[in-house]
Amino acid sequence: MNDTFLKACRGQKTDYTPIWIMRQAGRYLPEYQKVRGNVTFLELCKTPELCVEVTLQPIDILKVDAAILFSDILIPLEAMGTPLEFHEGRGPVFPEPIKSQTDLDKLIIPDPEEHTGFVMETIKLLRKELKVPLIGFSGAPFTCATYLIEGGSSKVFWETKKMMYTAPDLFHNMMRKITDTTTLYLKAQAKAGAQALQIFDSWAGILAPRDFKTFALPYVKEIIRDLKDTGLPIIYFANNGATLLELSESSGADVLGLDWRINIGDAAQRVGDVALQGNLDPFSLLLPKNELKKRIAAILDDAKDVKGHIFNLGHGIHQFTPPEQAIAAVEYVHELSRK
Repeated sequence: MNDTFLKACRGQKTDYTPIWIMRQAGRYLPEYQKVRGNVTFLELCKTPELCVEVTLQPIDILKVDAAILFSDILIPLEAMGTPLEFHEGRGPVFPEPIKSQTDLDKLIIPDPEEHTGFVMETIKLLRKELKVPLIGFSGAPFTCATYLIEGGSSKVFWETKKMMYTAPDLFHNMMRKITDTTTLYLKAQAKAGAQALQIFDSWAGILAPRDFKTFALPYVKEIIRDLKDTGLPIIYFANNGATLLELSESSGADVLGLDWRINIGDAAQRVGDVALQGNLDPFSLLLPKNELKKRIAAILDDAKDVKGHIFNLGHGIHQFTPPEQAIAAVEYVHELSRK
């Protein structure tokens, strides 16, 4: 087992900087497209054998140092009892958004083995195949709540912030239910064999720091506190969260994921005894290879004093990225960090 990623998560010395890529199992790979062409996205997520296949693809092709479970952050929300659809061009849609306490009362806190057992089966199958660590994951409660409230993706999050400001009790009741669901879901992933857990807060950056501290952070803290007894490294990624960095550090996570909007060296000076993950702009993969190599070298140099550094993109790899550019990025990280 190549445990370089796990060592970096714990701030231990490594022979080189490990790298994995958010959304590394996905649409930019022709091999993924071949599998996806035969099933809907939700069918893929719920078929363990196919999830194993697409999870393993970037390990073989890119030679990354960790695998991340192929799934979606919205899977446990569907398990709570709300219909979920995926539409080409629109993304995820919840046709029955939560607008009232009555709507919320219809949702359950699902047993993860009973309602999302396919995820746990995927993890068990992957552990038999993998020679690198497996990352399990969930969405953070705030990010998940935005989808339930908005009925899908949003650019302005009008309904979410309206509920926060005009019906805070309802909002917190929703966060409570999602938090309990998320904790059980991640604990089940740990029990099934995940070796690290990442919490994706994709929309945290829409919040002012004081609102993040009130409406989002307490629930992340609770989840991480309740996961400590798993003994697994916990990664918290607050996208567009440079203004939330010190607050994010207080989450208790072992690793903080960074987007590309902050210099990783500056981030290291602002936080204490915590590993950092990131933070190449995904579109930098479009650079000529000599320029991409220079960009990677600069990030590695900026991160030289970080307690533990896991190289990653600052967000998910774009679907139109040439795979050979991702392969080159992994090679450059390995080569340059060994020097």
